[in-house]
Amino acid sequence: MTSASGPAAAWRPGAQGDDLLPSGPAGRPSAPSGNGHGPESGPPTVTIGSYPDYPAAQRVVDYLADNRFPVEHSAIVGTNLTLVETVLGRMTTGRAALLGAGTGAWFGLFIGLLFGIFTVGNWLAVIVVGLVIGAIWGAVFGAVAHAMTGGQRDFTSASSLRAGQYAVIVDAQLAEQARQLLGRLQMSGSSTNAS
Repeated sequence: MTSASGPAAAWRPGAQGDDLLPSGPAGRPSAPSGNGHGPESGPPTVTIGSYPDYPAAQRVVDYLADNRFPVEHSAIVGTNLTLVETVLGRMTTGRAALLGAGTGAWFGLFIGLLFGIFTVGNWLAVIVVGLVIGAIWGAVFGAVAHAMTGGQRDFTSASSLRAGQYAVIVDAQLAEQARQLLGRLQMSGSSTNAS
């Protein structure tokens, strides 16, 4: 019996020869269970509508829920995802220290409150000392962390995912019921627009 070897002998799900799996940093991997196409996805689904924004898709699911449709068999799926990183401003060592001081002050306040609860003497002083020490250490850590980046990222930003389109999907066996309910929604929407 000959065994396949070399770069052309790739591992395939369900194929014999687990010895072809390369070992990784965590040791020898095991073959995936199932057919190798990922986790089971559940019952088949049908798209009953696509909408340009999330509130429109949410209104549809809310309407279905109001009409006693089993909405636990539906989902809103965002497609054409885009990662948007909004730049909020320039980051300097001083600003990093200031932000770190704010974060450290909150942590120091929390620790001060914990110690202040069990203090017999002046509990207010314990809280203030915790707040000040937390702010100082937060400023130091914030400034050092920013200085260690070596100017590689001198701005602050916030990341968000945005979808180009939102689809409402339901289980296939409930698709006709959902379509009938949506037909009533569109008819009532067009009659209110006409009057």
